[in-house]
Amino acid sequence: MNTTPSDLVRDISGLVTLPDVYLRINRLIEAPDSSSNDIAKAVSQDASFTVKLLKLANSAVYSFPSTVDTVAKAVTIIGTSQIRNLSLSLSVANSFAGLPNELVSMRNFWKHSLLCALTARHLGKLARRCDADTLFTAGLLHDIGELIIFNRLPEQAKEALLLVLDSQEEMAVPEAEDRVIGFDHSAVGGALARQWHLPAVLEECIACHHDPARAERHPREAALVHIANTLAQLAEVDSLELDDAPAIDPAAWAATGLDVDVVEPVVRAAQQEFSEIEQLFLGQ
Repeated sequence: MNTTPSDLVRDISGLVTLPDVYLRINRLIEAPDSSSNDIAKAVSQDASFTVKLLKLANSAVYSFPSTVDTVAKAVTIIGTSQIRNLSLSLSVANSFAGLPNELVSMRNFWKHSLLCALTARHLGKLARRCDADTLFTAGLLHDIGELIIFNRLPEQAKEALLLVLDSQEEMAVPEAEDRVIGFDHSAVGGALARQWHLPAVLEECIACHHDPARAERHPREAALVHIANTLAQLAEVDSLELDDAPAIDPAAWAATGLDVDVVEPVVRAAQQEFSEIEQLFLGQ
């Protein structure tokens, strides 16, 4: 019987779990009688998260005109749904940091993920009618299925990576994974998002970031994360030439209402912000 993406994530709690602070905030947001003060108290119970949240709120990512010096102020200014997304973003990197794998540098993995988060956030602001902070979270988590494949199917993952390196026609990673395993990391990430009961927009962005045309409920957001994935790779290699990164589906530009004019400002902005907030996410 063939392994499926759902099989890989079925008992994932033995390896990684959703952080308590996210679960507490999520429960409060879903409860009709909870207040922003209740959420601020829940955040404050996690000292490490509180420090990171306040640092992030005062960073160039948000550029607030005055200092955000309390959790209550951060919750009021950033908003409760964004606080939930940020708690997920800030905590999942820590949760997955100890996931054993010998195939890739975790530092490089999270650098790409964070750059994708930053580019997705900027693209969301330019596209409008999108929640930029939700796109940040989607960008940060878009490749999370890779880590599960690396851990659960190390031999097949290695075979897929070698297929990419040895291919004459520059085979894409998802195609190599599909050939070797029968599905790619976006399918695994989507299965994990469903298991964790993440919002539908996050699930679809993760599951469809290589093929945004498959997105049915949130096609614009999936298209934005698809574009962000490429721009993040440009930011990594310090290039503005689209030929230096995976091709962007032309339909993604059409779905978002954006065009190639956004490449340079978004890549440069993400590079600047990355240098300021990498310590929050990558612990360096």
